Amino acid sequence: MDNSTYFIDRRTIRKYADREVSDELLRSMLEQASHAPTTGNMQLYSVVLTRSAAEKQALAPMHFNQPSVEGCDVLLTFCADFNRFVRWCEASNADPGYDNFQSFVTAMLDTAIFVQQFVTVAEMNGLGCCYLGTTTYNAPQIAEALKLPPLVVPVTTLTVGYPDETPADSGRLSVDAIMHYGHYEYYDNERVKMLYAEKEARDDSRRFVAENGKQSLAQVFTDVRYTRDANETFSKIYADFIVDQGFKLP
Repeated sequence: MDNSTYFIDRRTIRKYADREVSDELLRSMLEQASHAPTTGNMQLYSVVLTRSAAEKQALAPMHFNQPSVEGCDVLLTFCADFNRFVRWCEASNADPGYDNFQSFVTAMLDTAIFVQQFVTVAEMNGLGCCYLGTTTYNAPQIAEALKLPPLVVPVTTLTVGYPDETPADSGRLSVDAIMHYGHYEYYDNERVKMLYAEKEARDDSRRFVAENGKQSLAQVFTDVRYTRDANETFSKIYADFIVDQGFKLP
């Protein structure tokens, strides 16, 4: 991959070749990823590697049986982890105050930065990755399967392996849609429709609209892919689980 266009040309990979990612390469990539920015150099994250077919098969229903879960070479579950840091504090005669919402957010941000650096390192080593958003939907079941202790919360999962596909560009909004000078600029109807016009005009977008019997691409998101009922249901599941793991929410 041409480094000058790496971020423009990168693709999410969901189909993988029957080729093993060595333990040595995985360890090296995780070490490189661990040098990502982190709050106070606390490194408030952990990652659970799932390699065996049986273990991936057991986790697959928790990710709605997405084919990449069993099709990948290795499944990585990235977790916000204050357990290790708190244990170190307690073993060092220090009184930790990290069972709160601020601390959870801090650990979640550390985890997100760590996992994205891993993705970049993996792709630069010829591997493909796919984020699974289902991790937060079924966090209690995933935590039980992975035997996560208190103050450890799964944040996201990656499927990783050598690519066996070359996906088309999925498209992105123009930078004009996300960049603001000095203050946040209001999106009136005319401007916001203009910013999304190219995305709506794509053949795949038109297909999604037709297949789902909707009037617009926005309705595919609101009525089919990410509905209010699902968002509210999974919000409660995740919030309750965070509390069960020992973090006090406001």
